[in-house]
Amino acid sequence: MVRLFMRGRGEGSGPQMRDATRALADMARRVLELDEAATVSVSEIACGDPACGGAETVVLVMRAGHPTQAAKVLMPVARVTEADLLAALQPLAQMVRTGG
Repeated sequence: MVRLFMRGRGEGSGPQMRDATRALADMARRVLELDEAATVSVSEIACGDPACGGAETVVLVMRAGHPTQAAKVLMPVARVTEADLLAALQPLAQMVRTGG
């Protein structure tokens, strides 16, 4: 399951934002090798850190019987590249593969 939450604080809105968040969620699911029972949530939230330009992207991975895991990318959804997402998901990938 993919859940998309968009706050409208970033650089995009409407269909472009929805498409970008869906693409990131699909990529996270593929990278983490998640089954269909897992839920991936991608959201853009306000960020007070000057490095993130006012918004950051948060990826939540929810699996039955496991704590929710989170990865952050300090930039708006519209600017997140595949390389950015892969780097942010690296710690989660290790936990998922070891059953954590």
